[in-house]
Amino acid sequence: MPDSPAASFSAADTILMREALALAQQAVGLSDPNPRVGCVITAVDGRVIGRGHTQRVGAAHAEVMALQDAAASGGTVSGGTAYVSLEPCSHHGRTPPCCDALIAARLARVVVAVGDANPLVAGLGLARLRTAGIAVEVGLLADAARELNIGFFSRMERGRPWLRMKAAVSLDGRSALENGASQWITGEAARADGHAWRKRAGAVLTGVGTVLDDNPRLDVRLVATARQPLRVVVDSRLAMPPGARILDAPGTVLVYAAEPAAERVAALQARGAEVALVPGPGAKVDLRAMLQDLGRRGINELHVEAGSKLNGSFVREGLVDEWLVYMAPKLLGSGRSLADFGPLQTLADAVALRFHAVDRVGDDLRLLLRPASETAR
Repeated sequence: MPDSPAASFSAADTILMREALALAQQAVGLSDPNPRVGCVITAVDGRVIGRGHTQRVGAAHAEVMALQDAAASGGTVSGGTAYVSLEPCSHHGRTPPCCDALIAARLARVVVAVGDANPLVAGLGLARLRTAGIAVEVGLLADAARELNIGFFSRMERGRPWLRMKAAVSLDGRSALENGASQWITGEAARADGHAWRKRAGAVLTGVGTVLDDNPRLDVRLVATARQPLRVVVDSRLAMPPGARILDAPGTVLVYAAEPAAERVAALQARGAEVALVPGPGAKVDLRAMLQDLGRRGINELHVEAGSKLNGSFVREGLVDEWLVYMAPKLLGSGRSLADFGPLQTLADAVALRFHAVDRVGDDLRLLLRPASETAR
């Protein structure tokens, strides 16, 4: 749903919805697999009397948090307005329906940024509010609201997470030297920023080659977080040693394999990892089936930090939704590429991308790119 024309909403409406979106941002690294939602409630006279955002799974949603905040401040919500960054839920899940809480509060108006893609909600929450006599307006800053929950929409609409591929490269496109050395191409600011992107993901994925070469932890350490994302390893033949650091706490680990090997499975399970068999052609993990499985597990955003071979496999199968590339002002000459998926026969066969955002992070550039055509996915 696109943003509504500016004339449909007042300047005050826009300011208050931006505040709701800022509150929703505070749910990053907290609310998964639930969407990140923020809510602002104003009294009849327009004063803000309640604010809230989605909490952990099973805890209060944004609307309930805002109502509780209003009650704690002594504010009267009856006849007021709620600004919510996502359609209030209408079904009983781990918590009661949020639209029922808004109706019980006797609000006069609810402004919603974007409708919910969850088929259990999709339009039903809006309909219930309207049936109760509440004025409902939808579409204010919808694009920004959808962007904040891009993984949630991906899982609801496609059954799989939004795949974001992260890489650090030199100016000449090298992700490592020929001997595999890659620490550190980019600076400290870019590395901390990369951990912030890990934080917003439901899962961080790598390949067994990276585990064997770099022995990474792939947890979130450089920024504060309320939870650790699931760590995922693509390991077709279960070659990962039980002593790999990625198996250490905190957080849990899921290993996707193509070949059953009872002793190796048992060794990884003894370290607390789960092993899932998703066989594909050539005794490799079926990457598409893996993404569908991750969707069923509630993963909204999948953050990939892998080597050129696995990256190339994702590219060949057209599974990359977004590229997060940190480019350092360095020249490495010969070395490893970001993704091995060629050779191409003509320039027309190139993977066409578009710049979604370009920012400077410390001494490096952060490039956010997406397929030039939506049909590429």
